[in-house]
Amino acid sequence: MAVSTDIRQVTLADADTLLTLSRKTFFDAFLPTNSPEAMEAYASKAFTPAKFEQELNNPDSQFFFALVDGTIVGYIKLNYRTAQTELQNPEALEVERIYVLNDFQGRQIGKQLIDFAIQTAKAKSLKSVWLGVWEHNNKAIKFYKSKGFEQFGSHPFMLGNDKQTDILMRLVLNRD
Repeated sequence: MAVSTDIRQVTLADADTLLTLSRKTFFDAFLPTNSPEAMEAYASKAFTPAKFEQELNNPDSQFFFALVDGTIVGYIKLNYRTAQTELQNPEALEVERIYVLNDFQGRQIGKQLIDFAIQTAKAKSLKSVWLGVWEHNNKAIKFYKSKGFEQFGSHPFMLGNDKQTDILMRLVLNRD
């Protein structure tokens, strides 16, 4: 069942909330299929106050919260230009992270967030939106394909000492 979602930009004052949400959604999504040691090793570097402050202060990155009835239920991180993790294409937008709390999945919040990213890219006259998704995250891959994303490559992703593969997917935008 779809719910109406408000989307608002995250500010530096929201850093602690974002950090807590990021860690929770990441562990909820990937702990069932990965070792706790690999998860903690990754989290000890990726989910720190200093790292989030740096990301929030980067002018080429933006975070947005998804809110349902005023409650934060998910978020998305958008990267432009040199903030992009891989391509660093000035004519593209990277969706680096998109997560929704388990209790709110199945309500089309992820769809609203990805649609927001696509509309943001179009408003900035960018040519494409791209992202990386874990090769074993079949639900997410199917979702992105349903939105028109196509695989264009892959890259390694280190989860602690566990070398994994992310599929790179891109949506080429029409100039309508």
